[in-house]
Amino acid sequence: MSDTAARHRAQIEAWNGPMGQQWAAGQARTERDLQQLTEALLRVAKPQPGEQVLDIGCGCGGSSVAFGAAVGPGGFVFGADVSAPMIEVAKGLALPQTEFALADAASYPFEPGRFDLLISRFGVMFFGDPDAAFAHIRTAMKPGARVAFACWRPLAENPWVRVPMGALRAVLPSPPVPPGAEEPGPFAFGDTARVSRILTHGGFAPPAFERFDFDMKFPADPVKAAGLLIQIGPAGRLMREQSEECRAAGMAAIAGALAPFVAGDRIVLVGSVWLVTTTAV
Repeated sequence: MSDTAARHRAQIEAWNGPMGQQWAAGQARTERDLQQLTEALLRVAKPQPGEQVLDIGCGCGGSSVAFGAAVGPGGFVFGADVSAPMIEVAKGLALPQTEFALADAASYPFEPGRFDLLISRFGVMFFGDPDAAFAHIRTAMKPGARVAFACWRPLAENPWVRVPMGALRAVLPSPPVPPGAEEPGPFAFGDTARVSRILTHGGFAPPAFERFDFDMKFPADPVKAAGLLIQIGPAGRLMREQSEECRAAGMAAIAGALAPFVAGDRIVLVGSVWLVTTTAV
């Protein structure tokens, strides 16, 4: 198995394990937290009534449902994700004009030239071989089809991950090694030059990037906030690999690092993303 195939398989396994289960369990809260982002994605994607939409990495289905409402009964949204726990949640939210499938968009046999619009809300950063994945996805798009997706900007600009990960690195006996520039992960599409290369090699026009920042809100109790952050962020995967003693020390460190961010009845941490738009050529 090649390195890219192994990385891709590892991502699929991760999203079908505790991480995917936790995201599925927290679906309602996640949708509330990401409402601003979903609205921003709708703004830049400009879905039209009757359009055919492909949602890559649809997760628990919130983005697909929002776009399904926008394209109306005459349109269609196909949501694909590799996470069985999350797809089960999505199926429970489906509209008549939405369909969800447990599917790997990097290899799924899409109908050629079907879709008017490709969207994704944090689903495109986890391909083991993104160049090949986008080239494959391009075959499902009509010529001139629009693309609009949200991906995290670099880690340094995302306190919601930087703060807890920094706290963990200070107390764990074996601090994690940051992923390489070409490895999949939440921040794999933070580099605009890399994203532009992937898209243009895959058959899309040079993309435009719009910065979008939004507040991620957690309970004012730092311990409760720490518990939520290890459910949804990279810190959780790291914590699951530790001994019970190290996990306790890690939780205490994260809670301590969050205390300065209490604002009224919430802890507020910034989420910073790129809204990426392009067209199929």
